Amino acid sequence: MPSMLDAVVVGAGPNGLTAAVELARRGFSVAVFEAEGTVGGGARTEELTLPGFRHDPCSAAHPLGINSPAFRDLPLDRYGLDWVQHELPMAHPFPDGSAAILSRSVAETAASFGPRDAGTYRRLIEPLLPHWDTLVRDFMSLPLSALPRDPVTLARFGLVGLPPSTWLMRRFRDEKAPALLSGLVAHVIAPLGGFATSAIGLVFALAAHARGWPVARGGSQAISDALAGYLKDLGGAIHTDYEVKRLDDLPPARAYIFDTSPTAVARIAGLGRYYDRFRYGASVFKVDYALDGPVPWTAKEARTAGTVQVGPYRSDIGRALNAASREGRGPEAPFLITVQPTVADPTRAPAGKHTFWAYGHVPNGWDGDLTDAIERQLERFAPGFRDLVLARATAGPPELAVRNANYVGGDIASGAASGLQLLLRPKLSLSPYTTPHPAVYICSSASPPGPGVHGMSGHNAAKAVWRRLRAS
Repeated sequence: MPSMLDAVVVGAGPNGLTAAVELARRGFSVAVFEAEGTVGGGARTEELTLPGFRHDPCSAAHPLGINSPAFRDLPLDRYGLDWVQHELPMAHPFPDGSAAILSRSVAETAASFGPRDAGTYRRLIEPLLPHWDTLVRDFMSLPLSALPRDPVTLARFGLVGLPPSTWLMRRFRDEKAPALLSGLVAHVIAPLGGFATSAIGLVFALAAHARGWPVARGGSQAISDALAGYLKDLGGAIHTDYEVKRLDDLPPARAYIFDTSPTAVARIAGLGRYYDRFRYGASVFKVDYALDGPVPWTAKEARTAGTVQVGPYRSDIGRALNAASREGRGPEAPFLITVQPTVADPTRAPAGKHTFWAYGHVPNGWDGDLTDAIERQLERFAPGFRDLVLARATAGPPELAVRNANYVGGDIASGAASGLQLLLRPKLSLSPYTTPHPAVYICSSASPPGPGVHGMSGHNAAKAVWRRLRAS
């Protein structure tokens, strides 16, 4: 190791690894230090239930990963990353056995919403979709780390996206489109009436239409392992089982980049109360299942979908989110986000068996058990589900916080995605990756563009770092 490194990265999640890769490929010397025994952060794969059943403890489906400008610029396929698409990216079933779908086809998706709303959806999506690649690059670089590539489309998107999602839903006349789009907003655990929540729903919908809603073959660990393999080939070093409690625990470097919570950055770097106003949001209660067969969804569309949202209606989703984020209680009828990777990737389970997970939203730090409520919801839309369960592994906020130190109080979004903090995080600043310490930066999901396995927070932070290193 050189006597003085150009950069040290603390935390080997997707953002930390991406930041390290971006610097290493530009000729800087980089080392990564990770407290856990393996790299991965929120993109790991483990045998949580039974031997041979490979589960993703956190992130499992990756619409933002396959669309990420950072990942698309890297040769991750050469390091084992293979995106696997389900026949349908997403389904959203209803009690009558029908379903709304999010398909690669805008027309097919619109048709699933019914004749009164099909045209509305197409008029909303079709003008934006041809500009998606520049739009997503601009959107995921906010606050702007570069001039917009397509300011006209970004402004048009902002006019629709900045209002609350409840305003967007007024365009529709029936229940199916608002239900599916409200479910998309809930993926970042944002109350439906919050600022810019329309943008969340639109980004997820556009991402699915552009490139699907895939899983990584073999598990989400493949994303982290591909980044780590590329980094090592670039000359970067990775040190695991290395807990950092203060800057003095690290080797001398010109820059220190933290893929950690703002709370941890402040503690380790001695920033005092700098991030005290940063808000952590609601959490989730997650159950990973080993199943004896595929989930017996009543709606046929759900049987081939990678992700299935279980609501069913916008009002139900809103109540469940409010219970978790505003009322401080676990919902009686949780809104569920579920993923069934083995429908398209049988490598994750023994022959004929399946892995499946579901989570519902609960308050930050909640120590209750949502298992029965989750399974009651699943039985409504997949009768006989419980009969297929071979084993289950549960994780509420306390377990999630132990598993990943960035999930403060079990907040898997690494910070409340509400109010101005949805876009301007972790501080109200045009330079969100810098800190009062001139050599210390933050690159976790607590910084823009926020939660998800896409590496863009790491990419954007690395850009701020290499500009300073080259100027010094």
